Amino acid sequence: MKGKLLIAMSFTLIVMSSSAQFWKYSNPEKLKGTVNTVESEENIPVFSNDSSILYFVRSFNDANKGGVNDQDIWFSKREADGSYHDSKRVKGLNNKFNNAVLGLSEDGTSMYLLGAYEGKKDQVKGLAVSKNVNGKWSAPETITIPTLDIDGDFYGFHVNDKEDVIIISYRGENSLGEEDLYVSTKSGSSWSAPIHMGSTINSIGFEISPFLSSSQDTLFFSSNGFGGEGDADIFYSVKKGSWTDWSEPKNLGNIINSPKFDAYYVHLNDRAYWSSNKGGEFSDIYTVEIIPIPPLSVQAVGTNVTVYRGADGSIDCTPIGGIAPFTYEWSNGAIKEDPSGLVKGDYTVKVTDSVGQVASITVSLDEPPMELDPVIAKSYENVSFKHNFGYNKNKLKTSRGDLRRFVKSIEKQLKNGRESITIKVKSSASKVPTRTYSSNDKLAALRAENIKYDMVAYFKKKYSTKVTVVVDEVVVGGPDYANDAGNKEKYIPYQFVEMFTE
Repeated sequence: MKGKLLIAMSFTLIVMSSSAQFWKYSNPEKLKGTVNTVESEENIPVFSNDSSILYFVRSFNDANKGGVNDQDIWFSKREADGSYHDSKRVKGLNNKFNNAVLGLSEDGTSMYLLGAYEGKKDQVKGLAVSKNVNGKWSAPETITIPTLDIDGDFYGFHVNDKEDVIIISYRGENSLGEEDLYVSTKSGSSWSAPIHMGSTINSIGFEISPFLSSSQDTLFFSSNGFGGEGDADIFYSVKKGSWTDWSEPKNLGNIINSPKFDAYYVHLNDRAYWSSNKGGEFSDIYTVEIIPIPPLSVQAVGTNVTVYRGADGSIDCTPIGGIAPFTYEWSNGAIKEDPSGLVKGDYTVKVTDSVGQVASITVSLDEPPMELDPVIAKSYENVSFKHNFGYNKNKLKTSRGDLRRFVKSIEKQLKNGRESITIKVKSSASKVPTRTYSSNDKLAALRAENIKYDMVAYFKKKYSTKVTVVVDEVVVGGPDYANDAGNKEKYIPYQFVEMFTE
C-alpha cells in the first residue's frame, strides 16, 4: 500500500460576482490610429459586434455639418494591426444638431441615434432608429417612450444589443440629483414608460453615459456623486433582481479613472474603451486590455493512516490559479488548507478564492489491514456447511448439530474482529415428484429462502451490517424418478442445502 496518493486536478466551478470580470487591466493607452485628434474631441465609442467598425462622436471640428460647435457621428474601420484610421462622417445621419450613436443591434442592421430627427428646431429630445439597407442607413424613425419628457440640456441613452432595454440619463421629476438613470423595456413593439432605477445607483450628483453588458446584469456609468479620482469617474453595479435592485456602485479604479472627466465606457471581448480628457483640453478615446482571472483549480496529496484504526492521516492541498486569499471548507468541518490527524475515509474540500471562484476535490485515505496473531488469523478461514433433507423437508434449526457449529464459527470470527462475511447459499431438490409443493423447483427455492431467513435472523441483532446472505444457486438434480421413492441412497444426495463463506 502506498503512503501517498496524488489526486488529479479538479475542475473549476465559477461562481463569481461581476466584480471578478473586471479584476485587472493592462496600462491604458490612446486608441491606435488617427481617430483621436489634437484639434477636436472624440468620445462615445460604439463598436460593431466583431469590432470591425468603430462609430464615435467628434466635436469642435469644422467638417461637422453644424460647424465647429456641432457634434457629428463619424466611423472608422479596423486595420489588420488593430488600429483605426481613415475616419469619415456617417452619411445621412448627421444634422445641425448634436448627433451620436446610442447602440447597435447584434446583427449590426439597426443603429440607435440621439435626437428625434423631427422639425427644424431641437424641441423634442429623444432617440431614433435607422436601418441598414443594402449598405446604406435609412432615414431615422423616432422611437416613442411614453411619458418621457426631458427638460434640460443634458441627457443620454443607451440601447442594448438585444434591442429590448433602453437606459436613459436625464433629470426627471423624481430624480435625486442633476441627472439620474432610468430604464425603459420593450414588450412586443412598445416601450414602457421610464422607471427610476433606484437610490443605490443614483446620487445627488449626475449619473451619465450608461452601458449595459451583453449579459444584461452589469451596468457601467459615469458619476460625480460617489467620490473617486476626480471630476467624473466610471463605476459599475450588478443587477440583483429587478431593474430597480442593484449592488452598491464600485469604482473601476485609477487605471481607468483619472482626476479629470472619464465617461462613455464600453467593453467588447477582451478590451475596454472609454473617453477621457486626462491627456489635454479635449477628450480622446482610450483603451485597455481586460486581463482574465486565472481560473481556479486544486490539487491534493493524501498521506494514508499508518496503523489500523489510527488517526495520523493528512492531506496537502494546493490551489492552482485563482486570486488569493483562499478559504477552505472540508467535509469533516476543517477549515485549514492542509488538515491532519485524519482517520481512514473520504474527504472533500471546497476552495473559494477572493473573487468568488470555487473548486472542489475529494481525497481518499486508506489504512493498513489489522495485524492478527496466527491463531486468530486461522479462525478467519472460510467455513462451509451442508445438510441433506428427507423427502419434502425444507427447514433446519440453528440451535442443533452442524448448523449450530457453522453459525458459532462465523460469530467467533466476527467477535475476533473480522469486518465482514458473505454467506452464499446453494440448494437442491431431487426429481422425486413432490406432493406438497407445486414443483420441485419451488421446493428447492423454498429450502434456500428458509435457510437464508434463518441466517439473517440469527446475525441480525449484533452483526447485521457485517453479514451478507445471498442465494447463489437453486437446482433440481439427480437421476430421473423411477417409482422408487424409498431409494434414499439414490435421491437424498440431491436433496440438500449448502452454505459457504467468503
